[in-house]
Amino acid sequence: MKNPVAVTLSTMVIAAVLTAGCASRNAQPASAPGPAPTSQSSAGVATPASGATPTRNAAGYFEWTVQDLKQALGKKDFVLVNVHIPFEGRIDGTDLEIPYDQITRSENLAKLPADKHARIVLYCRSGNMSNIAANALVKLGYTNLVDVKGGMRAWEAAGYPLNMGADAAPTDPCA
Repeated sequence: MKNPVAVTLSTMVIAAVLTAGCASRNAQPASAPGPAPTSQSSAGVATPASGATPTRNAAGYFEWTVQDLKQALGKKDFVLVNVHIPFEGRIDGTDLEIPYDQITRSENLAKLPADKHARIVLYCRSGNMSNIAANALVKLGYTNLVDVKGGMRAWEAAGYPLNMGADAAPTDPCA
């Protein structure tokens, strides 16, 4: 027989997590694109520079390192989207999984925040697919996009774990 207190507590935790996820999808954009603002390096690649004014890359979106993402996950105010196909894992805290080459389909755009100024953070395995997805969304008018440089490979190289469970696929609790 299951402990009714444990079941009630588990239900409350799940409800809180789902509510927080919905709230973050409708959050207003912050004044800066992330925990470690970016600046343009001489090579044209956005690099973290504490206290610097955020700068978009030439394609029109921001770039974060995996360390920036790790820090931002502690006070999450964005939608985190894994655009990699086929499935090769996910970063805990991922809200959506949308294939990079299908991100502009109407059914997938409907999953993203309606506010095109809301912060959306994209990642894939290496950074290539998320770059393609970010470029496609910029063309549709999204203004607060972030691409995680190096993707899941850089995440793992930094010593952060990936969630490899296919059964732990995120769902859209706000739908």
